[in-house]
Amino acid sequence: MAFHEIRFPATLSFGSLGGPERRTEIVTLANGFEERNTPWAQARRRYDAGLGLRSLDDVEVLIAFFEARQGRLHGFRWKDWADFKTGRASRAITPLDQSLGYGDGVTRDFQLTKTYRSGDWAATRVLTKPVTGTLRVAIGGTEQPEGLAWQVDPATGIVSFDAPPGVGAEVTMGCEFDVPVRFDTDLVQVSVASFQAGDVPKVPVIEVRQ
Repeated sequence: MAFHEIRFPATLSFGSLGGPERRTEIVTLANGFEERNTPWAQARRRYDAGLGLRSLDDVEVLIAFFEARQGRLHGFRWKDWADFKTGRASRAITPLDQSLGYGDGVTRDFQLTKTYRSGDWAATRVLTKPVTGTLRVAIGGTEQPEGLAWQVDPATGIVSFDAPPGVGAEVTMGCEFDVPVRFDTDLVQVSVASFQAGDVPKVPVIEVRQ
């Protein structure tokens, strides 16, 4: 089992159906009240790659990609067109989009994350697949140059500083990111006749934990 650092063709993922899934365990008590709990700290995303297919050429690209990943065996990158930036979709990326924490004068490594807020509540998501060339990082509001002040591991989303940020200095960042996924099927069934008539195959894709 391995992860291939290659992105599923973005032209095919555009138009796909999918999004975050949560797992909630609900127990209804005898008095009608409920007890709710979840074993998942973070959501897991699911998609259907088949909905992005528009031509037989697209089908050929899908089959080649599927074969190269050996079905469910190897993971790959996926662009979620509904959620692929650390800031608002309509705005350009800035190095102040997300806070990664505060320096303590010792810590050099910071994990990329994205926080989703609604009212007084928030959920933080770990980002492990930043898109190369899009990451911007700042310390205390001042952008830091890549290669001189920091480097990022594109396979884990960990930013490493050459010198640890000072005590109390806020570390922030902005980037585009992919979702680590795998195919959730070992079978792709395509009928040329039905495809030309408007019927597309179901090609489920599911996020993998890393």
